[in-house]
Amino acid sequence: MNPINPLIPLDYPDPDVIRVDNTYYMVSTTMYFMPGCEILRSYDLLHWEHASYVYETLDSTPSQRLTGKENIYGQGMWAASIRYHQSMFYIIFVANDTHKTYLFKSKTIDGPWEKSEIEGFYHDNSILFDDDGRIFILSGNRDIYLTELNADLTGPKEGTDSRIIIRDKLDAYLGYEGAHFYKINGYYYIFLIHMPRTTGKRTESCFYAKSLDDEFVGLDVMDDDRGFRGMGVAQGGIVDTPDGKWYSILFQDSGAVGRLPILMPINWSKDTLSIPIFGDNGVIPEEFSTPDLNPGYSYAPLFGDDDFKGELKSFWQYNHEPDKTLISHDKDKGTFSITTDKLCNNVTQAKNTLTQRCLFPKSKASVMLDASDIKEGDYSGLCILQSNYAFVAVTKRNGEYYLVMGNHVVTVPGIWGERNDDSYALELFKVKLSSPKVRLSAEASFDPERYTTQSSVCPDKVSFGYDIGDGFIRILQTSSLSFKLDHFTGARYGLFNFSTSEFGGTASFSEFRYEEA
Repeated sequence: MNPINPLIPLDYPDPDVIRVDNTYYMVSTTMYFMPGCEILRSYDLLHWEHASYVYETLDSTPSQRLTGKENIYGQGMWAASIRYHQSMFYIIFVANDTHKTYLFKSKTIDGPWEKSEIEGFYHDNSILFDDDGRIFILSGNRDIYLTELNADLTGPKEGTDSRIIIRDKLDAYLGYEGAHFYKINGYYYIFLIHMPRTTGKRTESCFYAKSLDDEFVGLDVMDDDRGFRGMGVAQGGIVDTPDGKWYSILFQDSGAVGRLPILMPINWSKDTLSIPIFGDNGVIPEEFSTPDLNPGYSYAPLFGDDDFKGELKSFWQYNHEPDKTLISHDKDKGTFSITTDKLCNNVTQAKNTLTQRCLFPKSKASVMLDASDIKEGDYSGLCILQSNYAFVAVTKRNGEYYLVMGNHVVTVPGIWGERNDDSYALELFKVKLSSPKVRLSAEASFDPERYTTQSSVCPDKVSFGYDIGDGFIRILQTSSLSFKLDHFTGARYGLFNFSTSEFGGTASFSEFRYEEA
């Protein structure tokens, strides 16, 4: 039996999970990437594939469309709750740029999803359809609020008020949040993430009560970092199997690659109050079994190649809402082209950047670029997208084509970063090209050492290369990668084109290849 975790070696944070008959569904935070609010599907809890995106676009605000210098990095959809009730799927989440609470519902997991709003702002919410027909939503940070909703889920029930049912009284780096709310065997259970100052590590807690009018009693149920950089495992959902076994999917901060889902079994104590025991008394086991509810099923990959000769593969997302009038996808030729319509200084403001998640611990991507139709001052190429971005690109200067490697290193101290950075990238490498057609490559490495301690030296890096027809040439300069709260997502490969002096240029991409390095 092979080690199970990380369950998915890709950035799928804030997981919530349900089972409908023999199928498990997991929803994850996608923030500013679109299409958004991705749902995954599994039959054995170990292997997952794409099932659906809940929306193509959200509200089409100027910042969601990367208008001018606006953006929603570090914002967008966040920590969704997924439920299935009376033959209907429900997804509820907030967007931190619009400060709204969204409700999407559908009779089938692949949609169409009907969009509406719930009055109020319910941070890190979880919805509960109670046995008596009442509907509750739990939300908050440090103070956890319980709110009864009306029957049509448009807002709070008339005549009722939100009330605090859990309050974090300790001095903590992160107060209780990330609520997941359940009623199991007559008891109400609330699962929350927090970060005590005593450990500085993400920790999962459980609170429980027999009645919503009773005081909720709490304890920590998961305080394990799997030996990885002191990064605790917490925040996520629990789910049962048809034969009554229980499992949880939480996430773990894993450096620049992002937040990776972690699977563990749950057992229940035999006490009067049935307490969930995560893992092996709070330690995540290396190996355990899960039932396969669809033996022999073949799962579609969550990353991979694309020859662009059909519809875009489901693992592609744009960095913000795309402007499809600037995109040309020739399925016969197998090309994906991006045209610019504005000027900007760096890759973070480039419209229509097409992205895929980077794989833990190592991966390599390459793509064929035809930059024949770019304009003077354009940059077109392959990047690692985050605030500490880096790229290899073709640019045009005085009518000549050059291949350049550049990066941006966040200088603001701490984890907050600089979401609205408007500076130019630092150019680290340049070579003149005889042709604007070149294959570009990027190799991302995220330190897999489980027992690496935190230090000021970032172990996560990217290197680049290029091929003008005589074989790959590796660029010696590397660039450090880091996860910061300004973007709040893991590193991604991105195909981009942006203009610095004259817009209207076009870059054409083909033959995208993705390898596990």
